[in-house]
Amino acid sequence: MTGEHVTFRLNGETIQLDAPGDARLIDLLRDDLGYMAAKKGCGIGRCGACSVLMNGAPVNACLLMPWQLQGADIITPEGLDRLSEATVIRQALAAENAFQCGYCAPGFTIVLTALLREKPDAGEADIRAALEGNLCRCTGYHSIIRGALAAVAALAGETQ
Repeated sequence: MTGEHVTFRLNGETIQLDAPGDARLIDLLRDDLGYMAAKKGCGIGRCGACSVLMNGAPVNACLLMPWQLQGADIITPEGLDRLSEATVIRQALAAENAFQCGYCAPGFTIVLTALLREKPDAGEADIRAALEGNLCRCTGYHSIIRGALAAVAALAGETQ
């Protein structure tokens, strides 16, 4: 397969690279660029462990090919520190002990950040709908939902 030369923004920095045409973003991030927070999970876009933001929307990095990256703005879990919503979300999830092993936590945080940037007053139904593509094998999701609702309240300036 032929290679692709792509230029895109990654966590605020311009990246130019030559990648095999059959490479996936998750492999480029972890193997070539050293970004390890997005995890390899199912590899077919069903678990959400590899979630990143692409032009502000959550996407599965295991499904993105190099040609799709051209000109895109990608934010990995490592880049979330630049977004104030992500800090609030992380704090709220931690306060609720939302995760046990933490493998899925970066993907959940990416998706919740996208949701609350678009809809800061999201309700439980919105949160559940947004998280449909993310799997956690350790929890019953109740603590994750509580953490997300606490983040909504914190973003609204309410006491928790």
